[in-house]
Amino acid sequence: MKIAFLCVANSARSQMAEAPAREMYGNRAEFLSAGSQPSRVNPLAIEALGEIGIDISCRSSKSTADLDFNTISLVITLCAEEVCPLEPPGTTKKHWPFPDPANASKPVDAHLGDFRRVRDALREKLRELEPVVSGN
Repeated sequence: MKIAFLCVANSARSQMAEAPAREMYGNRAEFLSAGSQPSRVNPLAIEALGEIGIDISCRSSKSTADLDFNTISLVITLCAEEVCPLEPPGTTKKHWPFPDPANASKPVDAHLGDFRRVRDALREKLRELEPVVSGN
């Protein structure tokens, strides 16, 4: 089973969902992430995940254009205010709207707090995938 997390830049939310999902569920499913307008992995996403022992410093942003949606079992979009990437009809979808922590115009310490909040909320939301990856 392949599960793809999508957002616009593949710089924060989708990266912060993919890496913890891999850690939580191991090889019971394959997890991917991508964005409709990929940029670079946000350093604050790297820092926020590093705080909980997950290293994404070598990860790069990927494009939804590079995904083969015919092989993906579930697409989870993570956009809130912005327009989410489109997925082909017939793909099973879930929408988990999370604010983009990278769009905050705050001091770095407060900005990092936004990344931490999204990280923690995503980790909690990922528990909902247990029946999916277990085949229940």
